[in-house]
Amino acid sequence: MDLLRSLPIGLYLDKPLTWLHKLDARVKFVWLMAFLAAPLLANPWWRLGLVGFLMIVTLLARIPLRVWRQQMGWLVFLCVLVFIITALTPDGLSVSIQPRLPDSTVNLPQATDYNYVLLDKGRLFVTRRSLELAVRISTLIFTLIYSTNLFLLTTAPEEITAGLENLMSPLRRFNLPVTEISLTLTLSLRFIPLVLEEVQNLARSIRTRAIDWKKLGLKNSAKVWLTVIEKILDNLLLRAEQIAIAMEVRGFTSPDEHLVRWHQLRLGMGDSIALFALIPFWIARFLVGGMD
Repeated sequence: MDLLRSLPIGLYLDKPLTWLHKLDARVKFVWLMAFLAAPLLANPWWRLGLVGFLMIVTLLARIPLRVWRQQMGWLVFLCVLVFIITALTPDGLSVSIQPRLPDSTVNLPQATDYNYVLLDKGRLFVTRRSLELAVRISTLIFTLIYSTNLFLLTTAPEEITAGLENLMSPLRRFNLPVTEISLTLTLSLRFIPLVLEEVQNLARSIRTRAIDWKKLGLKNSAKVWLTVIEKILDNLLLRAEQIAIAMEVRGFTSPDEHLVRWHQLRLGMGDSIALFALIPFWIARFLVGGMD
């Protein structure tokens, strides 16, 4: 199994080049912050609308089905699992109801069709509060993870660091190391595939040795996995040291003295339309989303 393809976490899709790829990294970052902030104190209907909106954006961008399946498959399974567990979990309102009139009195029919308990089948007990909480948690997990993943999928690491450095440039007045932060972020994003590659190589080495885990037992199996983890850390530290030596040899002693323009930032017509779309987005958030 190829971890670099089966775990598309933080990986960039270079082809096909969609309209999301063509948007400026700063514009996409602003939209990402909007998706992260919009669910806060919003009602469940707005949260469900955000999930649908992200799916529509993915379809309109014409991202390949194989990538879409990898990006959304495991996340949908996780959110559905969280939804089911939360909906069936007691809502925490342990209120004991005592009738005001004696039991012998004939109860009058309820004036409305409101029922706090939506499903009562023995162990399957769902209330309005537990269902609403399940919708909140599952949609929040989906929105936070998938919006970030979609941002990383359609934005190259160089564009991300260049955009963040440009957005954080006013912080230079407070003597914050903006260039160092952007360079560290670039190296971190580039280091993710190296981590997956090291894990993949060690997993293949263990598989080729055909280890019988049942004969080893729990204690010996734990020793083997501790050895594997130690080997992974050693290899990653060695990779990091090699990168540092390569940068020093090329004269990268200070990011301020050796500033490299990874990407040229330009705002086009599509970026202006995307920024203008934020206005009706937030208007709909306060009119439709309401307050929780």
